[in-house]
Parts: sequence; C-alpha cells; structure tokens
Amino acid sequence: MHFPVWIPLGPLRIHPHPVFESLGYFLGYRLYLWQRRHPAGGGSGALGLGDALPDLQRLIVLAAAALGGAIGSKLLAGLEDPALTLAHLRDLSFLLAGQSIVGGLLGGLLAVELVKGRIGLRTATGDLYALPLTLAIAVGRIGCFLTGLADDTSGVATRLPWGIDFGDGIPRHPTQLYEIAFLLLLGLLLWRRARQPHTEGDLFKLFMVGYLGWRLLVDAIKPYHHVLFGLCTIQLACLAGLLYYAPHIPRLLRWKGEPAWQTR
Repeated sequence: MHFPVWIPLGPLRIHPHPVFESLGYFLGYRLYLWQRRHPAGGGSGALGLGDALPDLQRLIVLAAAALGGAIGSKLLAGLEDPALTLAHLRDLSFLLAGQSIVGGLLGGLLAVELVKGRIGLRTATGDLYALPLTLAIAVGRIGCFLTGLADDTSGVATRLPWGIDFGDGIPRHPTQLYEIAFLLLLGLLLWRRARQPHTEGDLFKLFMVGYLGWRLLVDAIKPYHHVLFGLCTIQLACLAGLLYYAPHIPRLLRWKGEPAWQTR
C-alpha cells in the first residue's frame, strides 16, 4: 500500500482526508438527528436522548460548541510544537492547517459551559452528542490512516508484526487503527448505557472521560514533541480534562443505571 491512498472518482483522484472527515461529519449529524427523533419512551429503538430545549437555546448551544471547538482545535494544534509554530507565526496556511480533536472537544466544552451560564441554562445538553462524536471521529480516522505520515497521527517505530510502513521505510504503530477499534468499543458501551435509565449528562461525561483517557495513553507512542514531564501538549490537555471530570469518574465507572432520567 502506498500512502496517501488517493480515492478515484472518475478521472479525478481525491485526497482521503477531506473525504472521510466530511463523511464523519455527515454521519455524525445524521445520527444526532435520528436520536432527536427517538426520545425516551419512543419504542425499542429509543435511546432516551431527546431534549426539550427551545429551538433558540439549542441553536445557541450548537453555535457555541462549533465556535469553541474550532478555536480549541487550532489553538492546541499550534501548541503541539511551540517553537515550530512561532517560526511560522506569519504563515497563515501553516496556522490554518493544524487541528486537534482533543482541542476541539475541550474548546467546545468550555464554550458551551460559558454560554449556558450566560443564558441561565442548567439542563445537561451533551448526551445527544456522545454517540455522534464517537462515530464522526472513528470515520475521520480512516482518512487519517489513508493519508499516511503527512497527517502526523501515526505512531513511533515498532517491531510488532502489524507495524505499517507509511512511506519512510519504518514500520510504525498504526495508531489510527487502534483508535478506530477503541471508538467502536466505546460506541458500543455508550449505546448500551444510553438504552438504560441514566442521569442526564452522564453519557457525554463517559464519552469525554473515555476518549481523553485513551488519548492520554495512545499519544505516548506517537512521535510528538514533549513539553513537560515527558508529556506532549495533547496529553497535558487530556490530563486537564480528566481532572475536570474527576469528581464524576468513580460514579461513571460503577454505573449500573439510574432509577429514572433526571438532571444532575
């Protein structure tokens, strides 16, 4: 296999990254809409994830998540290698090219919490996004894998039999495939727990704790620039996010279902 793996479309060859990134957004949004149409009590396929937010409040929350996610994604990507970013500070194409899923998630979380406090919204709003985000990231990682080394998401060199040469002659950990497998397992867990009575907000907390914990571990075998205590910027951001959710982690891990859907 030669990387990147271009996708043929008639006479054209399309780069895999934008194709699967766009497909991830599309499928994630379709799943979000499906969940909204199947609230609690809606039959055997219901996940109990419908919300009763007024349209304006829902739009405000979505806009905050999108804007905060975009800013957080670019900001954390720029901090992955501060020296390199400073050297290209006037290169707009370089600054706009980088993006970070972890930065997007944490930036979106911060923006939503700030906006909810501003408009006085106390209802948990994240559960509708847990499964769509899991699906979107998993599909997007296919594009990361097919892009190869240029995407900067592959792992360090390995002698394991499943190491993949992404084009530089060095077998590396296919960390993109590891992440897809993890997200499939996380999605199954979220799906199962969504079908149980649960406290509003806990599905999103479980998604965030699971994904941030995963990235804290798997990024240890990626060739990232280490900035503090042997950790890269993304790992430090994951630690910050896990500390934010720390009071909830023991309850999430022993979750066996709540007596009713409720707000906490």
